Amino acid sequence: MLYSKRLTPLYESLASYFLKPSRGSAVFAKTSPVHLISLRTMAKSKFEYVRNFEVDDTCLRNCWIVVRLDGRNFHKFAEQHSFTKPNDDRALNLMTRCAQAVMEELEDIVIAYGQSDEYSFVFQKKSNWFKRRASKFMTHVASQFASSYVFYWKDYFQDQTLLYPPGFDGRVILYPSNQNLRDYLSWRQADCHINNLFNTVFWNLVQKGGLTTSQAEEKLRGTLSGDKNEILFSEFNINYNNEPLIHRKGTALVWKKIDEITTKTIKLTNEEKEKEIVVTRTRKKVTPLHCDLIGEEFWEEHSEILEDDS
Repeated sequence: MLYSKRLTPLYESLASYFLKPSRGSAVFAKTSPVHLISLRTMAKSKFEYVRNFEVDDTCLRNCWIVVRLDGRNFHKFAEQHSFTKPNDDRALNLMTRCAQAVMEELEDIVIAYGQSDEYSFVFQKKSNWFKRRASKFMTHVASQFASSYVFYWKDYFQDQTLLYPPGFDGRVILYPSNQNLRDYLSWRQADCHINNLFNTVFWNLVQKGGLTTSQAEEKLRGTLSGDKNEILFSEFNINYNNEPLIHRKGTALVWKKIDEITTKTIKLTNEEKEKEIVVTRTRKKVTPLHCDLIGEEFWEEHSEILEDDS
């Protein structure tokens, strides 16, 4: 029947508001289905104009879509949660676990790269997720990452209570060519090296050298990479090249095919007996790598990441 379908609570409430009798007027003593359907049309046509205020933020086609997240005020967050300096492996591994959760949710992400309190997610050029709306990409990645950070916190900080939820800001950048994308990831990895070298020297001067933070900052003012390496080696017997790769190179997340071996019980034909057989299944898994992204070796080994530029 045309009017047998139950009205949604929204339209029922609208009907009770707009169609209730008022003093001094003879309006509907009883709300009829025709009036309610007219109300539906009116509500749609009268108020839907507000959608015209929305801005079209569709990402240009045939471009790599990169969403980069940065921790909001993470210097304060790290202090209040007693992060180890210069690097806290618990925090780095938690960031990577959150990034894995994002990639598992959005399989159009072909590679992610993270260091310190930031992570970049690269969506394939032909992705049509969320109709390529930049705001959808950014908000989904940011919300999934932030909620995962809270969800997995206890797995990495068993003895440290999460005092308050962290925040992450995000941005969307488009790169039209493979070389542009590679240069972007190279830039982020170079930034990782520069920051980590400075922090490694700085905190050794403070923690082992007995300097105040102001004195350490003054000592490092104007120094180059070679100078910092010399300070580490001559004063603390540290060869920077022997520092953990996760600190010097950051973390790249890629999809890798892995074989999972399990046992399966089957019933033999025309027999009561059961038999266990070994079953091998191949599936894709997000895998962390701590390696150089600037040279050619990584891209030759993972040639499936980049799409044809033509």
